[in-house]
Amino acid sequence: MTRYVCIHGHFYQPPRENPWTGRVDRQRSALPYHDWNERVTIQCYAPNAAARLLDGEGKVRRTLNNYSRISFNFGPTLLSWMEKASPETYAAILAADRESRERFSGHGGAIAQAYSHMIMPLASSRDKRTQVIWGVRDFMHRFGRKPEGMWLPETAVDLETLDIMTEEGIRFTVLAPHQALRVREGGTWRDVRGGKVDTTVPYSCELPSGRKMALFFYNGPIAHDIAFGELLKDGGSFARRMIDGASGEGLRLCHVAVDGETFGHHHRFGEMALAYCLEKLEESRKAELTVYGEFLEKHTPKAAAEIAENTSWSCSHGVERWRSDCGCRAGDHPEWRQEWRGPLREALDGLRAEVDSIFEDAGSKLFDDPWKARDGYIDVLLQGGGQGGRARELLEMERNAMLMYTSCGWFFDDISRIETVQVLSYAMRAAELAGEISGQDVKGSFLKELEKVGGNTEEVPNARVAVEGVKNR
Repeated sequence: MTRYVCIHGHFYQPPRENPWTGRVDRQRSALPYHDWNERVTIQCYAPNAAARLLDGEGKVRRTLNNYSRISFNFGPTLLSWMEKASPETYAAILAADRESRERFSGHGGAIAQAYSHMIMPLASSRDKRTQVIWGVRDFMHRFGRKPEGMWLPETAVDLETLDIMTEEGIRFTVLAPHQALRVREGGTWRDVRGGKVDTTVPYSCELPSGRKMALFFYNGPIAHDIAFGELLKDGGSFARRMIDGASGEGLRLCHVAVDGETFGHHHRFGEMALAYCLEKLEESRKAELTVYGEFLEKHTPKAAAEIAENTSWSCSHGVERWRSDCGCRAGDHPEWRQEWRGPLREALDGLRAEVDSIFEDAGSKLFDDPWKARDGYIDVLLQGGGQGGRARELLEMERNAMLMYTSCGWFFDDISRIETVQVLSYAMRAAELAGEISGQDVKGSFLKELEKVGGNTEEVPNARVAVEGVKNR
């Protein structure tokens, strides 16, 4: 077989727990459900574990666990919530990975994710390393194996992050076609900017350390039509489009990557269209269904690629969506501006510098290496949290200081959105702990900085007002 097909779903919700209580508060915008995690689980995550396939009379003839036949990643913080809140769905996801290992030559469909959906090119080197380490260890704890691949939040990429990933054993990642800078298939480099890269073959990217990372640039037009077009209205057309995408001479892989919520949440009954597509692909002899790990084992990259650093899949300006008013937006108020994005990041960067200094100073009295202790804290969290005391306070301070960079805080249109208020809540908790540990008024100085982060409404004129209403502040 020279034609292969792979569908990747990025399943993710931002962390939603109240940092003072550890519980997810009721979210009115998610009504009639308690919160958005619950709502999307009912509309998407659970249905994809038992997607209905109908007969000619509209009756259910079988169900399919879609996760067992696709490549996918789940946000670690989402799985942490799901393990307790929706254990049947959680178990079905883990079972799907075990099933996929039998189907795909020992390679599971699940891949890891950088832990808390931080925009990695904008992160400090220390945070990049911890995010990768936590993502790998969380994956191993849940899926019982080492991850072969890792999803980068918003596919935002830089060479340092890729190098850290390879150091932790990651073999591949998935990027958008416009994130390829140039490729070399023989002896000459060719410019492929603007999405001109051939997405049907894998690439090898040489990194500053001398290590290499395999890169898969997904088929942009098909991915767009799945997420934003009409392709999910007909699973048969979906399957044919994927098969046609693998046409050409020699080895060809047609693969796409979309938000997993596309299948059922963004598009009602999208999980059924996906299931029908997968069934038709399995029945077809024109292409073979695969996952990235299996494909790499069978087909080592023969072409090389260089990435366009500091780019992402959802911002045409690189990674500006998470630090400036670049024009990328998602909301119902075209008159609103996002000038608050830069000051918000500056305020958080200032808090991070202060928190890290306190952590290093106080942590050196308790740990041989404070930063290695932080890297290892994920194991404590996965085992249930451990004991209290100053060591725990320090590590919780750092955990909240990473959660405050969750990408969704900048993605939408105003600081009054629940996503931005959520990251501000984590920042406030980190500031409080920093003040308790150091004896300094870290919280007070941070609140003054938040007054400089202006909003779009009279009700919430700045970020200080946005966060002051948070419960148990």
